Amino acid sequence: MFLNHTMTALSSGMASLIVPMPLLATVEAENSPIVLAGVLLSLVVIYLASKLGAEAAKRLDFPPVLGELVAGVIVGVSALHLIIFPESGLSAADSAVMTVLQWINHLSPAALTSVYESQSEVISVLAELGVIILLFEIGLESDLRQLKEVGTQAVIVACVGVVVPFAAGTVGLMMLFNVPAIPAIFAGAALTATSIGITSKVLSELGQLKSKEGQIIVGAAVIDDVLGIIVLAVVASLAKTGEIDVSNVIYLIVSATAFLIGSILLGGIFNKTFVAIVEKFKTRGNVVMPAFIFAFFMAFLGSAIHLEAILGAFAAGLVLDETDARNELDELVKPIADLLVPIFFVTVGARADLGVLNPTLPENRAGLLIAAFLMVVAIVGKVVTGWVVFGQPGINRLAIGVGMVPRGEVGLVFAGIGSASGVLDKPLEVSIIVMVILTTFLAPPFLRIAFGQPVEPPSTGEPSSEEPILAGKS
Repeated sequence: MFLNHTMTALSSGMASLIVPMPLLATVEAENSPIVLAGVLLSLVVIYLASKLGAEAAKRLDFPPVLGELVAGVIVGVSALHLIIFPESGLSAADSAVMTVLQWINHLSPAALTSVYESQSEVISVLAELGVIILLFEIGLESDLRQLKEVGTQAVIVACVGVVVPFAAGTVGLMMLFNVPAIPAIFAGAALTATSIGITSKVLSELGQLKSKEGQIIVGAAVIDDVLGIIVLAVVASLAKTGEIDVSNVIYLIVSATAFLIGSILLGGIFNKTFVAIVEKFKTRGNVVMPAFIFAFFMAFLGSAIHLEAILGAFAAGLVLDETDARNELDELVKPIADLLVPIFFVTVGARADLGVLNPTLPENRAGLLIAAFLMVVAIVGKVVTGWVVFGQPGINRLAIGVGMVPRGEVGLVFAGIGSASGVLDKPLEVSIIVMVILTTFLAPPFLRIAFGQPVEPPSTGEPSSEEPILAGKS
């Protein structure tokens, strides 16, 4: 009799352990349409914010990408709480989007939290796809033929523009602010970026794009992108391990460089194959689909060898830049980038909690000092590049240095990946974003001053057809 009671109790206990799993799966399945609704509503907010922000920035004669970033700050954790993420420390109840979903679907607190986490994960994945496509597009814009023509001057300017801010930023953060090695290295890496789109736009407006200074600036900015992406791949890989191993660092640097150079060298062979494949396809997407298959495969390879997916996407863009279908591909990639890249920029802004820089709170003053330090290094570290140009009497060295200052979209890539990896604390993450915003805002007027031309008032007209393709994202 006792045995029967015992077996019955055990059976009931086992049932209580087994039943919740299918019930949980059922609950999650029931919530799937609500997760989708949350993603769709979040995308409405993101697209609306990005468009309004970009249009406002354009009318003020600032890069549209900064408008998207500021719009993200407004709809994110710093202000309206429309787009927030669990890692910010806020709960589902703090999200305006989740509040709407709960009101419509009468969700329990547990179900609401599950929907919130799933919806945030989907938006994060879409943002990561956005940055992969952004780097693919930047690769397409980085003309390798132009790199071969700019000579050693641009190479020297680019190398100094990477080494000086990287070393000064990393060492300064560790020595002056006691920042741990990995976050300090990541912040130092973010200082290496230069936005070719912003600089090219201003140089074109000043009629200086074809000048000696303009050619050196643009060439160095392109090389900066290449070196910066290699640095980012290495640093992001270090962030995954959480420790600095000299042999691992050497492996990462060598493998990232070899991966990029090898992709470029093999590009000639692949280009013929790519064109042949494109000519055989007769249905829609005959150009863009093979291109994205190649870009995503290269991104997969970059990730598989413990580098970064963005390095593979950038390499794919560099390779396809040499194909006969380049011009057509540029136009086909734009609408896809227009859909996914703004998600990345808005979410970078949405994750940034500017409250950590509130000067009225004593605990925030260290973060303010870090932001000020990064700004000084960001400006001085690039301005000095003008004085390494040799054999060019009468050249405008200040203009070359100032032209290298804006970080733009490339700097935001560093900030976004650093935030997603969790290696940056909030003050350092926000300091990097502030540095990107201010250098990008300040560079255009100061570049005009360096060339001896007056600063123009904000423009409200239509964008010039002569602006470079990346100007809309830089």
